[in-house]
Amino acid sequence: MRLLPLRSRSRAPTATRSRSAPARTECLAHRTSIAFLKADSEAYRFDAGAFSTIRIATWALLLTAGAAVALAPAAGAQSLDADPELEALIPDAAVANPEAWAMDTEAAATPVPEEADADADLTDTGFSIEWPEAEDFEVELQEIKIDPELEQLLSRESGRPAADLALPGMAERGGEGDRDEYELAETELSRRIVLSHPASFAEFGQFDEFIARFEGLSDIETLRDDDDNLAQLANRAEEDAALLSDMLAVYGFNDADVRQRVETPPAGEGSGESGAVVASDAQYVFTIDPGERYRYGEVALPGLEAAEDDFAALRDAFEIRAGDFIQEDRIVAERIDLGVAMGETGYAFAEVGQPDLLIDHASDEGDLTLPVTPGGQYRFGEVISSDPEFLSSRHLSEIAQFDAGEIYQASEVDDLRRAILSTGLVSSLSVTPREVAPPANGEPGTVAVDVALTPAPLRTIAGAVGYDTGRGIRTEVSWEHRNLFPPEGMLQLHAIAGTQEQLAGATFRRNNWHGRDRVLTLDVFASTIDRDAYEARTISGVARFEKLSTLLFQKVLAWSIGLELVATQEREGTLGGLTGPRETYFVAALPGEVIYDKSDDLLDPTRGWRVALFASPELSHTGGERSTYLRSWAEGRYYQPVSERLVVAGRARFGTIVGTDISNIAPSRRLYAGGGGSVRGYGYQEIGPKDDLGDPTGGLSLSEFSLEARYRTGLLDGAISIVPFIDAGTVANDSSPRLNGMQYGAGVGVRYHTNFGPLRFDVATPLNPRPDDGRIAVYISLGQAF
Repeated sequence: MRLLPLRSRSRAPTATRSRSAPARTECLAHRTSIAFLKADSEAYRFDAGAFSTIRIATWALLLTAGAAVALAPAAGAQSLDADPELEALIPDAAVANPEAWAMDTEAAATPVPEEADADADLTDTGFSIEWPEAEDFEVELQEIKIDPELEQLLSRESGRPAADLALPGMAERGGEGDRDEYELAETELSRRIVLSHPASFAEFGQFDEFIARFEGLSDIETLRDDDDNLAQLANRAEEDAALLSDMLAVYGFNDADVRQRVETPPAGEGSGESGAVVASDAQYVFTIDPGERYRYGEVALPGLEAAEDDFAALRDAFEIRAGDFIQEDRIVAERIDLGVAMGETGYAFAEVGQPDLLIDHASDEGDLTLPVTPGGQYRFGEVISSDPEFLSSRHLSEIAQFDAGEIYQASEVDDLRRAILSTGLVSSLSVTPREVAPPANGEPGTVAVDVALTPAPLRTIAGAVGYDTGRGIRTEVSWEHRNLFPPEGMLQLHAIAGTQEQLAGATFRRNNWHGRDRVLTLDVFASTIDRDAYEARTISGVARFEKLSTLLFQKVLAWSIGLELVATQEREGTLGGLTGPRETYFVAALPGEVIYDKSDDLLDPTRGWRVALFASPELSHTGGERSTYLRSWAEGRYYQPVSERLVVAGRARFGTIVGTDISNIAPSRRLYAGGGGSVRGYGYQEIGPKDDLGDPTGGLSLSEFSLEARYRTGLLDGAISIVPFIDAGTVANDSSPRLNGMQYGAGVGVRYHTNFGPLRFDVATPLNPRPDDGRIAVYISLGQAF
């Protein structure tokens, strides 16, 4: 073996060196590099043993030189104390003239042989190898039979995996039900998405909810666009597969496997131009192997034992038990339920920590831990207002549904917050419990309820314009101050200008008077009315005390009682300019009403029923004669859902006046039918007996019926309903309601549903019109007809 000479760059000394002994130790690194240079510049022929010796010596010199170079900068200007034995290895000639010393060798004088000719023939080595032929590489392979199951999975014609492609045991996993057959099922969510899964997976209890949630979150569905391409859809399919895995874990399928593939028509059979396959042709199939559904192992609520006597009831409020199937949504819901239960049991400052679910894949179980800090039980103390001159603490206590000394309930605090907001008097509000006395000696503590409020703008100017076929155009304007007489004492000035009615009046109203939603109203007004049935010039004063059912607080029972004093000049209607004489009536009445409401909504009920009873004993003085009589009516309404979109509603009303002849009753206080809230298709108050001039005279009895089919369409996200209807009604001169002589009206309406109730637009026509009846009537209002 030959060691070729190394090509290296030697480095000239950079410092002047004297012959004195101390100077020999000046640059050890330079000397060692010179020694190595000479060793490196010679070529040697040697055997293997000699080569090993030289290699060891060379590496020793290299390591020594490297150490010296590394230490040289750190030494700075200080002298180096070199090893005398190492110094002895460096000849003086090498130090004096290293280049000349290096060239004064046999190897340096030996000329370097010329490079061999690359095109020259190789030297005969004395042996040869035959060049292989192509047939030497042929390998005989045994025929591999295609797995029919795999072929079916990959086949474009098959479309989807067959039932026998399920993994072992896959058909039995995923549901609570038992199935003996090896079966896969498919659920097609849309033209783009198909889920393939064990048939039993569809029986796990929340399958429909699972599917609905996936549809609502799927990127393929929610990001659908006409400009989609296959690359975008492939990326969304990856996201949807990950979404399915996450959702399966939510329902306890922690070992689930989800795989997706895309199916497209063969080339040339797509829906694009010239049969090109486009994004809309793609259908994504997600194959789900849910695996075993995990159950809860241990369920622990550390800290709840501090509730002592309430521990059992509060533990029952958290309904998750060991052995139940895991569902993470349920953990969230039960955590909320536990917090609510503690708040309703007097634990005003209870804290429910974050749940920790530890999954054990070896046992297919998860241990749930939910820390709880009850914080002690409390009773209600006083309600404290931050602005007592605006809304006093006493008034707020009257609004509250709790009394001091009762066990604290968080729902009562929330109820008070909503009640204060519903007054419309505050722009911002906070209602918070504050500890006054801590629990002690086994007795609950006491909390005050602090109400911090900011007044809202209190003055309002309002206007409204309406139209009714029977009553014409009607314009209303009003000004009000909602807290002119604190607390909640409102003054309103209002006026009406219309084609058939003019009015000016003032109303004082005190809301929440001696209790929630109890209202005292004092109303005085002067009005003129000119209708087909009668003309009236009236001055009236009304005092009323009532308990209201409101949009925020719909009540089962509502009632009102009042006193009404009326002075009115009235006469029957006119025909061709002919009018009857005016008569003056003085009326005193004590009206009262009771409403029992079991419907599900005040303005837009879909199920349930309502019953209302009205009675008003009245004393009337006219023409020197005094009469007493009783005006009353009863009404029932029923609402029945037929399907998710269809509600059938019905109404019946019967009224009567007993105690005197009709001539002793002012025309404005008689019974009438017809109009938007009565029998649609007829003019307002146009149904009933008429005088010789053809004007309605009103009657002493009333019968009305209505039937509607309220169908909620899918238009505008379900905001539009179509309502066909039929109404019927009659008015008679005797006091007994009757069913003969009915006038019928029918039509169709449109409802636009808003967050505060439906807007109503009805068009109706009389089915058995009389000569003077119109053919079309239009009604617009807020809320259902009944």
